[in-house]
Amino acid sequence: MRALIRNTWRTLTSMGTALVLLFLLALAAIPGALLPQRNLNEGKVAEYIAEHPTLGPWLDRLQAFDVFSSFWFTAIYVLLFVSLVGCLTPRTVDHVRSLRATPVPAPRNLSRLPKHHTADIAGEPRPLAAEMTRRLRGWRTATREQDGVTEISAEKGYLREFGNIVFHFSLLGLLVAVAVGKMFGYEGQVIVVADGQPGFCSASPAAFDSFRAGNTVDGTSLHPICLRVNGFDAEYLPSGQATSYAADIEYQAGDDLVTGTWRPYRLQVNHPLRVGGDRVYLQGHGYAPTFTVTFPDGQTRTQTLQFRPDDMLTLLSSGVMRFDPPAGTYPDPDERRRNQIAIQGLFAPTAQFDGTLMTSIFPELTDPAVAIDIYRGDTGLDSGRPQSLFTLDERLIEQNRLTKKARVNLRLGEQTRLDDGTTVRFDNAVPFINVQVSHDPAQVWVLVFALTMMAGLLVSLVVRRHRVWVRISPSGPGTVNVELGGLARTDNSGWGDEFERLTERLLRSGSQTGPETGTATGADAATADPSREKV
Repeated sequence: MRALIRNTWRTLTSMGTALVLLFLLALAAIPGALLPQRNLNEGKVAEYIAEHPTLGPWLDRLQAFDVFSSFWFTAIYVLLFVSLVGCLTPRTVDHVRSLRATPVPAPRNLSRLPKHHTADIAGEPRPLAAEMTRRLRGWRTATREQDGVTEISAEKGYLREFGNIVFHFSLLGLLVAVAVGKMFGYEGQVIVVADGQPGFCSASPAAFDSFRAGNTVDGTSLHPICLRVNGFDAEYLPSGQATSYAADIEYQAGDDLVTGTWRPYRLQVNHPLRVGGDRVYLQGHGYAPTFTVTFPDGQTRTQTLQFRPDDMLTLLSSGVMRFDPPAGTYPDPDERRRNQIAIQGLFAPTAQFDGTLMTSIFPELTDPAVAIDIYRGDTGLDSGRPQSLFTLDERLIEQNRLTKKARVNLRLGEQTRLDDGTTVRFDNAVPFINVQVSHDPAQVWVLVFALTMMAGLLVSLVVRRHRVWVRISPSGPGTVNVELGGLARTDNSGWGDEFERLTERLLRSGSQTGPETGTATGADAATADPSREKV
């Protein structure tokens, strides 16, 4: 049993296992990118399941709509974390030991190394060895003497392993930072109409249209920010494709909420507003039509509400508005409920009509119009049941609690009259923006670890591990025989030219009387260095 646990631990903490788990983590993230996720848009998930009645429920059971919080994604994440810790700890210990150790002694037969050079030089062994050691600047050296022979062992490229370790520890730190951000961060989305009114304050999750909180966030400690949108402008290609858009906003945060000070800001795509540790992003835009309903007694209700863009190229949008009669128009509650007004239909910023059919031909607000159905009856405002912001409850229509009274196309300023004298007028349309507020306390650490990952990877790719040995032995009165051997511990590319330059620099200290060079094969080199297999 102990052997099984030991072997399992060794397998889990091997670098190969870590690479496999990293690949599996990337593979497991693919469904999160291809399928709608419940924490981002629950309505899209419900729509997908309804459109795929066989596949959808099975995917839901497998948590394919909650990928990044699923048990299997978390299992891969945790196993990768454990594997990296178990793999990096012994590697770090070995690297520290190698930094403290002296370079290994020279192999017995230097001529069998891949790079080899011999020469007879005028000089004495000890002074010559001291001069060559000085010339090996940037190398870790060790000098040994035995039986009148002086040997110099030199090695460089320790930063390669250091960069490799930094890369993997940074990857580990990145995983931890992402996990901390998911636990202590939050993200909310809200639509704000560009009417210059204070449309949004992030003091509570209830202020958002959708809100995703971390595991430790209960919604009581949000950083309060209030903002209003004064204007929106966009630039489009002739095809209708948006090239840029930005919103002129004003915001309050901190002491501004007490003093009532509004600060201007130009909110653009990929240029978020950063305040109080939160980031406010501009994600999208659309239009909010304005309708005025005049009831038979002359009292009016005016409402501006966003419509959902159905065609992102032309911004043809759909939506619903519900109007409750003003107080006193229908004193009886049941009668008031039977005379509520609902408007459902399409909005086109640049309308084009084919008979009674309306479409939009351009996303800019140049010739707005609506094609709407007008209902009278119980709109469900008093039911307490949550309703869609963009569609009517079909059950109310099927039960004849809502009755269609008109289907009309209206341009800007036009109106229609119902059978009881109620009028519905299309007044205007203003842009709205979709705002995302994100809070991630570990965002800076994610950037730091990403940068150190790149730095460690760059060092491990650029730095090369090389070993050089020099053996100096007396060959005659006032002359010595110098034998050099070189070995590339990692990448052999370019090592030949570097070894020749190093040889020339080392032998410059004396006069070369009888050079003799030779090069061994790679197969011989494997047996020339007994310590090579330990690396």
